[in-house]
Amino acid sequence: MGRNPQPEPTDARILRIAADHVRKYGLERTTIVSIAAEAGMSHANVYRYFPSKDFLVDALTDTWLKPLEAGLHEIADAPDPADDKLERILSAIHRAYRDKVESDLHHFAIFVVSVETGQALARRHRSRVQSEIQRVLDEGMGGGVFRPSDLRRTTSLVFDGLHRFIHPVSVKLDRSIPREQIDSRFERVTRVVLRALA
Repeated sequence: MGRNPQPEPTDARILRIAADHVRKYGLERTTIVSIAAEAGMSHANVYRYFPSKDFLVDALTDTWLKPLEAGLHEIADAPDPADDKLERILSAIHRAYRDKVESDLHHFAIFVVSVETGQALARRHRSRVQSEIQRVLDEGMGGGVFRPSDLRRTTSLVFDGLHRFIHPVSVKLDRSIPREQIDSRFERVTRVVLRALA
């Protein structure tokens, strides 16, 4: 006999419903009351899991940022050459942001507002992304793969050079450019940055 499927955890169900409401109605028209009604519970019960709408919105954004951050950490830990790892990390960021802006603009726009207003979630994410890139740059400089010796300036070169492709605000602004064109530009600029580092 097959096992009965596990019931969906309450917090996951709330997040799923909230994500659907944001897609349908936008963030401003999404309310805790409407989410609670669809979940078949009181809004007070929703607050047991998510103390505020802002907290809930941050949790929604975390559901797609955390897998990206975990993937970057895995790339940085890999035993591959530093230049290969750097290219893969930059590609993973570019791809994740572009995929999200194409498939789920409402949720990506929430993340962009978080970035523009310097909210804690955006600062944490940027810090984690920067940390993984710096780990790879430091490894590459230590092993002679990258010629520069100043980690801070080298990190700035990478972020400045790839800004259009890995900064959320720029990714959102470029969403009307066809994917194949923006991907081709990303690959060309990445090659230039890697050559500069070498």
